[in-house]
Amino acid sequence: TTCRRVLIVDDHREMVELLADRLRDHDWSPMCATGGREAIEQMDETLPDVVVTDLRMDEVDGMDVLREALERDPELPVIVMTAYGDIESAVEAIKAGGFHYMSKPFDFEELHLYLKRASEHRRLQRENRAFRRMNRDSSTLDQIVGQSQPMVELRETIERVGQTDVPVLIRGESGTGKELVARAIHDASYRGSDPFVPINCAALPPNLLASELFGHRRGAFTGADTARDGLFVEADGGSLFLDEIGDMPHELQGKLLRVLEQQEIRPVGADQSRRVDVRILAATHRDIEEHIAADEFREDLYYRLNVVPVRVPPLRERREDVPLLSKHFIQQARDRQPHTSIERLDESLLDHLQHRPWPGNVRQLKNVVERIVALADTSVVTLDDYRGLDPDDQRASMTFPSDPDELAPLDELTDTYIEWVVERCDGNKSRAADVLDIDPSTIHRRLDD
Repeated sequence: TTCRRVLIVDDHREMVELLADRLRDHDWSPMCATGGREAIEQMDETLPDVVVTDLRMDEVDGMDVLREALERDPELPVIVMTAYGDIESAVEAIKAGGFHYMSKPFDFEELHLYLKRASEHRRLQRENRAFRRMNRDSSTLDQIVGQSQPMVELRETIERVGQTDVPVLIRGESGTGKELVARAIHDASYRGSDPFVPINCAALPPNLLASELFGHRRGAFTGADTARDGLFVEADGGSLFLDEIGDMPHELQGKLLRVLEQQEIRPVGADQSRRVDVRILAATHRDIEEHIAADEFREDLYYRLNVVPVRVPPLRERREDVPLLSKHFIQQARDRQPHTSIERLDESLLDHLQHRPWPGNVRQLKNVVERIVALADTSVVTLDDYRGLDPDDQRASMTFPSDPDELAPLDELTDTYIEWVVERCDGNKSRAADVLDIDPSTIHRRLDD
């Protein structure tokens, strides 16, 4: 992305305004501060791509601005302006991390040249960080496991979409891995070294969701004791992942559309907008077309988001990936639990898992495998072992008394099952609590009473 946001800092307002006007003529977006304190406040609001600051200022000087800028981003280029040929202070600024210094009075073309160099330096830093990250870390794309045709096509789509900067709408059932796909798209883009910020639009009421996304000013509503930057600001330069976009309240859809069109947000309670540079990645498991027909989702927003549609297939459409996924999840679980005895699932069990319906998709398979790893006491888990470990399979074989007088209270059955799980975990109540997804204190309380 082009780095064109420059913060100009000088305690002479005329100097700031003159530079800002000249830079606007050259397609820069100037941010103006008449003093160091105001500059630091502005950097708290929006981090620029380059800073140009005078060195000698009252109260908060250019060295303070330099230090504060580098504290917020160690790679932020800062050009220092010095008067009277104050070489000693200029050298000190360079040693402290400044990008370049210029002596006043200076020629505007010279400043513009160094600004362009700083901007290019900034762009290359971002690209290098993204390149290093792709080579250093295990690629997110590697975590999208599967050799089936739908998954080969999905990975190709992710790599292709990653090279663009358009909004993406990811469609797929719950549990298919839509957030992982969004992360992979982000990591494959030039924004990969900048923030990836996820939020679930269905998890918050409308007023809180607006504040989370756009931020708010102090006193904007009851309880807003301090100002807060929203997730759009947090994601500036990177990607914002709006999960369950189909559940976004209708009144917020219009605000989101404006952000997509203008790249500006207005915090709740604020009079002015601020620019943001954010790529929108959205996901839903809902039938958006049905929502549009029912006037529950804006059609214009749908078309802005659906520039590149990406579909994540359900597990039942790629059953041949179940063995590979199972192996992947076993390895992940073994990494977290190095003392587990399990090494693999035998062929009969893998065949059984391939033919299960998997309504919860990959997430459900992962949970089943993690339960097997937590409870298994053998290196190779068979189908018979599994039937004793998985409640979903147990339910099919469970029988209960037909006489109402012989039925047991739920509490009694719960305690019996907890005892059984603790026994399977060799008495390790913490491990049993992980399997049961409850607090260990619940096990102690129920079994010790």
